[in-house]
Amino acid sequence: MTASKTFFITGVSSGFGEALAQAALNAGHRVVGTVRNEAARERFTALHAERAHACLLDVTDVDAIDGVVAEVEASIGPVDVLVNNAGYGHEGVMEESPLADLRRQFDVNVFGAVAVIKAFLPYFRARRRAHIVNITSMGGLVTMPGITYYCGSKFALEGISEALGKELKPFGIAVTAVAPGSFRTDWAGRSMVRTPRSIADYDPLFDPIRSAREAKHGAQLGDPHKAALAILALVASDAPPAHLLLGSDALGLVRAKLAELTNQLDAWEAVTRSTDH
Repeated sequence: MTASKTFFITGVSSGFGEALAQAALNAGHRVVGTVRNEAARERFTALHAERAHACLLDVTDVDAIDGVVAEVEASIGPVDVLVNNAGYGHEGVMEESPLADLRRQFDVNVFGAVAVIKAFLPYFRARRRAHIVNITSMGGLVTMPGITYYCGSKFALEGISEALGKELKPFGIAVTAVAPGSFRTDWAGRSMVRTPRSIADYDPLFDPIRSAREAKHGAQLGDPHKAALAILALVASDAPPAHLLLGSDALGLVRAKLAELTNQLDAWEAVTRSTDH
């Protein structure tokens, strides 16, 4: 049997966070989950009398994060696995989408995750062990029109995760960016922020994409409960990868992107090499 671990998971009220917290509790682990209101705190702590702990935290409240983490470490115990799951999707053509929407997208998906990591790092480094799991997206490796701000935030978190893993490897701390494909969560439903349409030029490109996403909501290929089991297998590994895709749709799209990139590198190799001294 896998040794019991203490997880700290942001955003456990729905989606991947909820599924992973439940799976971790079922497997005998202890889970500290962040929620944003008292009702959600009560629902989460009711999952297990001894091993489910909730703390009120909005990851955009960066001034509160250090105190919350210090309290968890002191009162609940050393955290073994940090899962940055809190996030949301923004849908909208970039020309139509205000800069304020981009700032909010990065505040939650990037700055919130980094702030939580930074709060935990002194503890992880002192113990010379931990696993940081950042939930990104296949949209952090491949792109599609209409979710430009979202892809930008997830590309950023992918890059931060990979570079951070190289910084922390000497201390026995692993970092994995987990990139799910389309799953049956509320990402494309209640959780998604949609910018109103305003420029007719984009209608032929974007209207079918928005309609298809709305139609597919609730019938996506991925199962969040199976994703949770995959993440538990990941954190139990002695040699976790820097990147992990979840879902055959993500695998197909990323492989196609790599093939396209290789073709472009080959086609423009002479120009690339021409800039050397």
